[in-house]
Amino acid sequence: MLINFDFPLAEEIIRNVDAALAEDIGPGDLTASLVPGDRQVKATVISRETGVLCGTAWFDECVTRLDPQARVNWHAEDGDRIAANQLLCTIEANGRALLSAERSALNFLQLLSAVASKARIYADEIASTKAQVVDTRKTLPGLRIAQKFAVRCGGGGNHRLALWDAILIKENHIHAAGGIAQAMAAARIVAAQAGQRCKFIQIEVESLEELQTALVAGASMILLDNFTLAMMREAAAINAGRAVLEASGNVSLETIRGIAETGVDRISVGALTKDVKALDLSMRFIG
Repeated sequence: MLINFDFPLAEEIIRNVDAALAEDIGPGDLTASLVPGDRQVKATVISRETGVLCGTAWFDECVTRLDPQARVNWHAEDGDRIAANQLLCTIEANGRALLSAERSALNFLQLLSAVASKARIYADEIASTKAQVVDTRKTLPGLRIAQKFAVRCGGGGNHRLALWDAILIKENHIHAAGGIAQAMAAARIVAAQAGQRCKFIQIEVESLEELQTALVAGASMILLDNFTLAMMREAAAINAGRAVLEASGNVSLETIRGIAETGVDRISVGALTKDVKALDLSMRFIG
């Protein structure tokens, strides 16, 4: 499956794998030394539960970094739905190298598949509405790009990548700037100075009155913070398509459908990347 992701992944994958292998192997894998250095092995990775596959490039990099001649043959692609007991890939590699790479490779594959799987569940829940589920900056340190890629693989969208690529004006920014209109005016100056680096300006509002003030100030993206369903429906009516409306706060799998049906455009869910349980995958040597 072709995943549209507008951030260069190649250098990020190398950075992630560098850190993972250095952390796990350090000056050398003592236990892998029990295996003869010239021993070639075959192995498989299978899924133990249903989900969405993600992280194949990180897995490959871990394996081929330690054995450049290794061959990994995938039977599924990032973004594919996978079933329990499905064969995901076969591997032919040097035994020592594969043993040393195994944990790091699986850590990436299990974590990113878990994020993609969770995003898929949320995206499916609101599939027949116009709303899109998006992630937040609540990511594991050092793995933000990887996790945001996984959200895309699961059918979700990405909010701003970091503090440097978009402006999100929150309550404290508004207070410090002197009001919504003043904050919006200052944000436009900052965005113009940042040029193409600034993808958008979004402002958070906590009431319908603040929503109207933001619209008058020319806001094109508005975050509805902890609005009730009734307030969201009224906000959508007041907005009348003028700005992109995003709902945030107290979103769960149980509540997201009702939120989507109010007419908002986006729903941000920190749990996509913050509260994840690794997908159960297993590597077994077969020869």
